[in-house]
Amino acid sequence: MRSGRKRGYVSGNIREHGGGLDAAAKRFGGHRADWIDLSTGINPRPYPVPRLSPDSWTALPDKRAQERLIEAARHFWNVPPDAALLAVPGASAAIAQIPRLASPGRVSIAQPTYNEHGASFAAHGWTEVPESEQAEAAVIVHPNNPDGRTFDASALTAPLMIVDESFCDVMPSASLMPHATRPGLLILKSFGKFWGLAGLRLGFVVGDPALIARLADMLGPWPVSGPALEIGTTALRDTAWAEATHQRLRADAARLDQLAKKAGLQLAGGTDLFRLYETPDAALWQERL
Repeated sequence: MRSGRKRGYVSGNIREHGGGLDAAAKRFGGHRADWIDLSTGINPRPYPVPRLSPDSWTALPDKRAQERLIEAARHFWNVPPDAALLAVPGASAAIAQIPRLASPGRVSIAQPTYNEHGASFAAHGWTEVPESEQAEAAVIVHPNNPDGRTFDASALTAPLMIVDESFCDVMPSASLMPHATRPGLLILKSFGKFWGLAGLRLGFVVGDPALIARLADMLGPWPVSGPALEIGTTALRDTAWAEATHQRLRADAARLDQLAKKAGLQLAGGTDLFRLYETPDAALWQERL
């Protein structure tokens, strides 16, 4: 059971995600401000948005602003020099396009996990096969949502290999970024989870330069907004905030575990941004929460 509404699972033909506060308020009452959202892995104390220049709103994003963001991202994630890096309007925008980078075939996706990967590959004619089978493409969410499962380099076996590290910024030492130069590998990074700025719609794709170049062509010349360029650059350079946030999230997760244990829940996995608990009646707990 996730601590709240399930994120990224399929219900019938509708893909459900967290963050549906308006729907929850409509069903149970109250307003958005009355609710504590436990349904996503988004940092509830986001990075403080800096004052923005007027040009960020009125001018097309210039090349130098894009270069500053890329430089900050390379430094923060220790991106290997030979790996390419592309800023995108949220990791989901890249997820929607990546299956177009190869001819449709078989794709293995480590389950259970965020459902947009499977939906995107299916929409582009791919056939999903079990994780244990060899396939032309493979997806691992590292660490995985919802169970926190992690992977190592031995999992990087498919010709087109997608590693979704949207939640890996709470455990940077586990990142597979040192392998970003592997041909056919793409690593996804999200700005909405650790920094808590999901509405900014900023993400990154790191890896094979040839694939990154094709993905850039698909997204066009100005995929990231001026405000996102400025905020992202400032936040990625703020290593003091990142370190303090690591410590706070670690303490908050431990406190949540204590509360859950007292309530009769058993920890089954997760990260410092989300937790998975076991209970004999998950549906009842979801309703109560």
